[in-house]
Amino acid sequence: MTDAEWSVVRDALPVPAWLEGRGGQPEGYCHRQMLDAVFYVTDNGIKWRSVPADFPAWDRVYAFFRRWRENGLVRELHDRLRGKVRTAEGRQVEPTAAIIDSQSVKGAASVPADSRGYDGGKKINGRRRHVITDSLGLLLMVLVTAGDVTDRRAARMMLPRLRTRFRKVSLMWADGGYTGELVDWARQKLQLTLQIVKRSDDMTGFVVLPRRWVVERSLGWLLRTRRLTRDYETLPASSEAFIYFSASMLMVRRLARTAATGQTVRTPRQEQTLAA
Repeated sequence: MTDAEWSVVRDALPVPAWLEGRGGQPEGYCHRQMLDAVFYVTDNGIKWRSVPADFPAWDRVYAFFRRWRENGLVRELHDRLRGKVRTAEGRQVEPTAAIIDSQSVKGAASVPADSRGYDGGKKINGRRRHVITDSLGLLLMVLVTAGDVTDRRAARMMLPRLRTRFRKVSLMWADGGYTGELVDWARQKLQLTLQIVKRSDDMTGFVVLPRRWVVERSLGWLLRTRRLTRDYETLPASSEAFIYFSASMLMVRRLARTAATGQTVRTPRQEQTLAA
């Protein structure tokens, strides 16, 4: 991280228990060093034992990652950064609409048989990442399952949690994989409108579909970090943690650029919309 990026992260870090008098002891290493090492592993897809000597010992870095995963600290950092990005874009911290989609990735040999499966539609043996984003493409929720878990089945697990954490969300867009009883169930049980954006039969080639392109772009962002091009993790929770770290890296860079220019950073598509 640059100094500007570290300034953004430092303001969003969870407060250690020992600083609030709740027990524990100070960290043995600087948080900036540890996060730099975890970001390096995430971005370059290396093994834990291959962490360069410039960083702390690899087992200390892994212990830091595991502690953040088990205590939900990586998600806490991610959510704070997401709130900062939404505020910088002139949005409210809490979203009112969301988009849901999934991405299947091949599983490495380290992925156990009980948490992997075969996705017949994509012809992939591995795991599936189910993500829910806001209208800016920022992650709201992530669930990693076996590849044979359908979109509708995963949505039934995710949507109640989404309504609990984000009570203002009342509208969600999805593709054709979420049609059927799920639409009525979401409306009756969760008071959530699930709007299906279908691809027309007369469409040929690549076509940008309304609203769906936002979450598909977010899934593409994840594949820019090499650790996520394939699932290498023994635990699905570790896969989810790396997804949050990847999204956090993107938001940190975005916020650092915003702070440097003093202006809101928008995507090319947003600039075209404003110009129109």
